[in-house]
Amino acid sequence: MKIAAFSGALMEYSIQEAMKITANLGFDGIEIACREPHLSPQTSLPRVKEIRRLADEHVLDIPALGGYMGRFSESSDSECAAAYDEFLGLLERADYLETDMIRIFPGGPNAFLAADYHYEKAAHWLKKCGAEARRHEKKILLEIHNVSLIETVESSMRLLEMIGEDNVGLIHDAGNMYISDTDFGRASVTGLGSRLLHVHVKDEKRIPEAGGPGTFRNVTRHGEEHFLQCRLGEGEVDHRELFEALAETGYGGWVTLECFAPYPPVEQLAHDRDAVRQLIRETASASAPAIASTTVSTTAPTSASPSSSSVSASGEN
Repeated sequence: MKIAAFSGALMEYSIQEAMKITANLGFDGIEIACREPHLSPQTSLPRVKEIRRLADEHVLDIPALGGYMGRFSESSDSECAAAYDEFLGLLERADYLETDMIRIFPGGPNAFLAADYHYEKAAHWLKKCGAEARRHEKKILLEIHNVSLIETVESSMRLLEMIGEDNVGLIHDAGNMYISDTDFGRASVTGLGSRLLHVHVKDEKRIPEAGGPGTFRNVTRHGEEHFLQCRLGEGEVDHRELFEALAETGYGGWVTLECFAPYPPVEQLAHDRDAVRQLIRETASASAPAIASTTVSTTAPTSASPSSSSVSASGEN
């Protein structure tokens, strides 16, 4: 697994400064939040080329672009067409940035409040996005997110089936799934299977009342709830089972740190970087014997029929 910083956590800096900070912190890449002053579907192509040059200079990959367009499910036809045009602009810029994945938001409301037509409208436009992305050899990312059509594994897979494009996949985000009060551990990883294309990591916890720095309100299936954004290990989102499952299933993709806790951004990114590196080390070590055992059991000759067991491969902010 490679680790990226989300540039949205460094929005008080220019994209040039954000990339330098990311490189100095030892990250493998930077996932760019597609809001100015970092990037947008309207960013000039000379400036886009300069961002690519800086990434090369700092030896940083750009695994994904964190787009904010879409929201097709609750938009008018003209608004959907405008969002699609924004996506096309970002798709062109992804070519120059040598980025393989672009995030799009399907829209709301919460999955437990959504009607069939919300899914149908989102699927119609996301299918168009997926087909166009295929022409550019790109993938579309849909982030499992609270207050959206895809809050759970089940609602996410429902929308993917309706879209019907295999280059459209999902971002697993345990922090968002904690807010929605749905499973974000081993079962979520196996449930998503090969459609899990990317991982966001952040920590949160429920609190009695929002109002201070780093707090927010959200409508969940329990009603209006209040949350505090935390550094990893200081909230209530235990990522250990998630990382164990990622290791066990052979996930070799990216993990983006998307922390918005109320600390200086460089400090919070350094904290979460160390926490994730520790999780990767510990879970990789723990899963190695199990993977080795599975490999032996599937290759050793037996007098019975061959086993069918195998190890499958597989951050609103």
